[in-house]
Amino acid sequence: MVQFIVLEEEKGCIQGWIGGQRYDLEVSREESSKREILRREGIGWDTLKKILRHPEPPGYRLKEPRPKPRIGPYLERIAQIIEEDKVLPKKQRHTAKRIYDRIREMGYEGGYTQVKEAVRELIRVKQEVFMPLIHRPGEAQVDFGYALVKVSGVLRGGRDSNMEF
Repeated sequence: MVQFIVLEEEKGCIQGWIGGQRYDLEVSREESSKREILRREGIGWDTLKKILRHPEPPGYRLKEPRPKPRIGPYLERIAQIIEEDKVLPKKQRHTAKRIYDRIREMGYEGGYTQVKEAVRELIRVKQEVFMPLIHRPGEAQVDFGYALVKVSGVLRGGRDSNMEF
């Protein structure tokens, strides 16, 4: 696998690192052709195309996700535990360690790190996104919704309207 890092790009000249050696590639049509650069530098067409196409190295990309033979059967249960925890107060929610202990009881034989990474990814993917509201002078926003309210120790649902200037 060929690795390269593009350092600078000025006036049709690309300076980069390929396989640990530095190359100055003159791409300008007036100075030298691509074929001449390939012969002089000893690199292949695909490598030159990659350097010219990407201003920064593209990095390694997986074509398909890696299989997870040990934790795969337990991912649904982990997602279920995380979903159930959303209604609980923050201090009472499961940690990755506690989830690891629970699925060990179910027969999981993998390591804690796999569970920790799976929990982190599931939380990251399902995380709520908040956008700041900006109101220009003279504009207002009205929101209607449904809210849960604790009245006399009983959780009740009620309609809600909110107006912001």
